[in-house]
Amino acid sequence: MNNLNNETVGSIAAKDFRNALVFKKYGIDFCCGGKKTLNEACAQKNISTKEIEEAINLIDKNQGGQSFPFMEWSLDFLVDYIVDTHHHFVRSYLPEIVYYSNKVMKVHSQEHPELIRIQELVGLINNELGSHMMKEERILFPYIKELVLSVKNNSPSPASHFGNIENPIHMMEAEHEAAGGFLAEIRTLANDYSLPGGACGSYTLLYTMLDAFEQDLHVHIHLENNILFPKAIALEKNKLN
Repeated sequence: MNNLNNETVGSIAAKDFRNALVFKKYGIDFCCGGKKTLNEACAQKNISTKEIEEAINLIDKNQGGQSFPFMEWSLDFLVDYIVDTHHHFVRSYLPEIVYYSNKVMKVHSQEHPELIRIQELVGLINNELGSHMMKEERILFPYIKELVLSVKNNSPSPASHFGNIENPIHMMEAEHEAAGGFLAEIRTLANDYSLPGGACGSYTLLYTMLDAFEQDLHVHIHLENNILFPKAIALEKNKLN
């Protein structure tokens, strides 16, 4: 059995995304909380580290279900994957969630006042992720792709106006944490998306979309925080040394 106690949750999830599914089952945050060691994460949740290790080691690495080999992908390819898959998902789904959160709040908030705060939080997420993805796509991601190209061509490092790459990455991680916190609050308010009796179709659709959106954002943040960003920092340092 591998001893994972002092490895970070993010690095364990990055090795095989099925490990992240174990964390999800036990309520361990592997995306925004990915820098905590397994010991620290388990202590916060009052869960036995041994139990998590056993669950991870029970995963049959030789059978189906292996996730995409994200760790093996080049950084420029990973950037394109994140934009084409996860940024596209946000832009496709979020306007619908905004629409239905407004609609459901107006109709049902008298009986379910938590819908007022849910609608506010959806608006905050919409604002946060809109500007966040724009900064990534216009500033950080092009720099990462230029950095990869400079290594391939053995050419000078790309110029930047933000100093080293850790500066924008720290900002992106803080914004990830904010968006993740808003979604966690929504899940609590929505009682883990348990629908009240007599919920209409729009109410049902809103909760279904919010649940799916949160699942996708967890993967989205994991790919950036635990794989893309650490590798980009290391690549820049190696290039400069």
